[in-house]
Amino acid sequence: MTVHAALVVKQRVASPSVGTLNARIAPSRPGGLVVSARPRMPRHSVYSSQDSDPVAILVVESDGVLGAAIVEQLVADGYRAELAGTAEHARILAARRMPKLVVIGDLDTPRESLMLLGEIREADRERAPWARELLVIVVSSRAQQPDVLRAFEVGADDFLARPARYLELRARLRAVLRRSESVAPGERLLQVGPLAIDVDAHAVSLHGERLDLRRLEYELLVLLASAPERVFSKEELLRSIWGYQSCAATRTVDSHASRLRRQLDVDGRGRWVINVWGVGYRLI
Repeated sequence: MTVHAALVVKQRVASPSVGTLNARIAPSRPGGLVVSARPRMPRHSVYSSQDSDPVAILVVESDGVLGAAIVEQLVADGYRAELAGTAEHARILAARRMPKLVVIGDLDTPRESLMLLGEIREADRERAPWARELLVIVVSSRAQQPDVLRAFEVGADDFLARPARYLELRARLRAVLRRSESVAPGERLLQVGPLAIDVDAHAVSLHGERLDLRRLEYELLVLLASAPERVFSKEELLRSIWGYQSCAATRTVDSHASRLRRQLDVDGRGRWVINVWGVGYRLI
């Protein structure tokens, strides 16, 4: 196992309910990784009894020891976690019980991980069991800027480069979960002319016709519709939807806004998702 191919994990040293992992890279083996206690591989899943209705998380990781360690810590933190070693295994587990969030690690090839992400976002239920509203965090050893941008453009909610500590992964998934539940009660129904958004039902219709949006396109639309004539800067959109702390040069917002514009432009007038050059986007 190499540093670039592994999420840095180690045995818990605190109370099991804390779910803390410490990392230690072996100094005598550059690029090596020491996992001080090998957790036993769960056959399919491990469940937590700390919560009567825990959030379901599916970890897709070809490294069985690493994946089992992540699952063990998620369970200790109160989540219901399952481990899939392949994309096909992930489809089987998702068909049995749909998760709320998927962590996609390294599979046999980087292309396979990206293909699984794309499959989830396409959500063709005739071919695969995925739900469009699934949250997805990619944890990858391929972390050059083109790789990160490609993952976000395909539909990742967050991206974590390896090596990374479990505590950072936990913080990221908590942030993604918070963002998915961030719409205030008074904003459950949004109406902008012929555009209607039922936040409770996660449904969008235009001129009475239902639109099938990807999750990040939907979140972008909800934010723009909350103040339809206001211009939202790209930096604000990156922080609010993608959780960026620092806003480096990226076309993540532009690519999602472009797809959303095509979905909404049913009459060819192009009145929706207006690009205000040099600033950001507004809805009308």
